[in-house]
Amino acid sequence: MAKIAFIGLGNMGGPMAANLAKAQHHVTAFDLSDSAVAAAVEKGAHKAATAAEAVKGAEVVVTMLPAGKHVREVYEKDVLPNIGKGVLLIDCSTIDVDSARHVAALAAKAGLEMIDAPVSGGVGGATAGTLTFMVGGGDAAFAKAKPILEKMGKNIVHAGASGNGQAAKICNNMILGVSMVAVSEAFMLAKRLGLDAQKMFDVVSTSSGSCWSLVNYCPVPGPVPASPANRDYQPGFTAAMMLKDLMLAQQAASAAGASTPLGAEAAQLFSLFVNSGNAAKDFSGIVRMLDGK
Repeated sequence: MAKIAFIGLGNMGGPMAANLAKAQHHVTAFDLSDSAVAAAVEKGAHKAATAAEAVKGAEVVVTMLPAGKHVREVYEKDVLPNIGKGVLLIDCSTIDVDSARHVAALAAKAGLEMIDAPVSGGVGGATAGTLTFMVGGGDAAFAKAKPILEKMGKNIVHAGASGNGQAAKICNNMILGVSMVAVSEAFMLAKRLGLDAQKMFDVVSTSSGSCWSLVNYCPVPGPVPASPANRDYQPGFTAAMMLKDLMLAQQAASAAGASTPLGAEAAQLFSLFVNSGNAAKDFSGIVRMLDGK
């Protein structure tokens, strides 16, 4: 099996690294958090003291980092100077398209293959190994990466050239953010009109207003037992992460000259929600703010 360096062991990266170790890959893990590294070791990974140490001798490098600046820094300072020819680079972070393409260009200059492969599916999907990967990069790099990604996810889509994985991710999550606001508003209107939440769900889930935010992630308690609404909005996907993705979408829209008024409004609403002390709550908890709570 492959020797894999995994850098970034947060809520998503930790379970992803664990699934690679479970698949009998030799995973060397690093994170700035000692507790995150310890958790990865308990799941079968091997500890590295630094990111540079983690990548030495690796055949594959997987990164899951918070933002573009972190990805640039880790690849420029720790990864690229410490790996040999033939190493496959997989960045699963959700970052701006420009940073993804910048790092891919550095990799290409060094004669290395790299893909950007952001994910959808939340912590539950990372733990279960059912994530969706949206992949940008060349055909050869995608073919080499696919067997690795299949140990962490269920749906792997090649979206095109470098950066296109990030483009697909932010477009998808802009839809998700907008639709969650719309579903939440509708339930709050129904509440004030005296319509029971379950009846509302029964009608809309089988009608033209049906969408993923309603059917799989209903923001009010009751209709969908597995949704965060039934556990006080403990996160599967935090409001802070949704705001990050919406802001990335707005940044990309501005650079591309695209008009996204609903995306912009969703970003403003989630900014208000996050800055009201709800950053760590599930993003579906925005229904509370729209309910005046």
